Amino acid sequence: MSGKIYVIHENSEWTAHLAKRLDELGLPYEEWHLNEGTIDLSTIPPEGVFYSRMSASSHTRGHRFAPELTEAVLSWLERHGRNVINGNRALRLEVSKVNQYMALDAAGIRTPKTIAAVGKEQIIQAAKDAGLTSFITKHNRAGKGLGVQLFHSLKALQEYVYGPTFEPSIDGVTLIQEYIEAPAPYITRCEFVGGKFVYAVRVDTSEGFELCPADACTIDDLFCPVGEEQSEKPKFQIIEDFNDPIIEKYEAFLRQNNIQVAGIEFIYNQYGEIYTYDINTNTNYNSDAEALAGKYGMLELAKYLGSQLNVKSMTY
Repeated sequence: MSGKIYVIHENSEWTAHLAKRLDELGLPYEEWHLNEGTIDLSTIPPEGVFYSRMSASSHTRGHRFAPELTEAVLSWLERHGRNVINGNRALRLEVSKVNQYMALDAAGIRTPKTIAAVGKEQIIQAAKDAGLTSFITKHNRAGKGLGVQLFHSLKALQEYVYGPTFEPSIDGVTLIQEYIEAPAPYITRCEFVGGKFVYAVRVDTSEGFELCPADACTIDDLFCPVGEEQSEKPKFQIIEDFNDPIIEKYEAFLRQNNIQVAGIEFIYNQYGEIYTYDINTNTNYNSDAEALAGKYGMLELAKYLGSQLNVKSMTY
């Protein structure tokens, strides 16, 4: 076994579940909390496996520049040939939905019609240009459903954009996106570890679904996979024996983009067509759903990271 597992993140609450599994397996690890810090680019990184769980929503926890610091650290690690899980390519997709959609499009995976805009007048113009009866707004650097609003008219959008409740994206880019109306109030989230499919989760969106047809999380974490259940009916249910050709496409997509760990979300439209709308490279898992199904994402992740300790590090 060479070195240890280094977990790169900015939110200890989301990492505690992984740490517990690493402890259970007796694996050596260290957490790198990258809210603030320095990196001496002339030094050589330690040996080990480096797993990034950096989040696009870090700024909502007061960690505005954590992704930028993480990018610097990952560049340093990759330069020295370290075994990096979810490296800079994964981070680029994590912090930009535009990058996600372009990468998905390149892989032949259908996404909702989307226009990116910077500036309030441009947001309104983007909605006009889209020519959609119903559409949503969302932040380009998001997570937790940031900036998600549903509109059925340009007038309603104008009132929002020029009103007191408008919130700009942290990177300044707002997306106008096609509203995908599903025949049933749920979305599907597919989990992958080591680039391989683990399980799919059906997420009930009946409570507050009109806010967003394509985001399992709201700003207050009501639907967040690590949040509390809000009703007797489970929000998250693991689908037994889920099998769809989209899985092969997702696995190929992850290989093409050097992403090892991810949760990918999609929604069916009224014709049964799949629209993929979000990639989470710092994915979390719902413990209640896992207990019922007997499948445990963090355990699979911990096992995978342990297996990677035996992969010899190479230097460029």
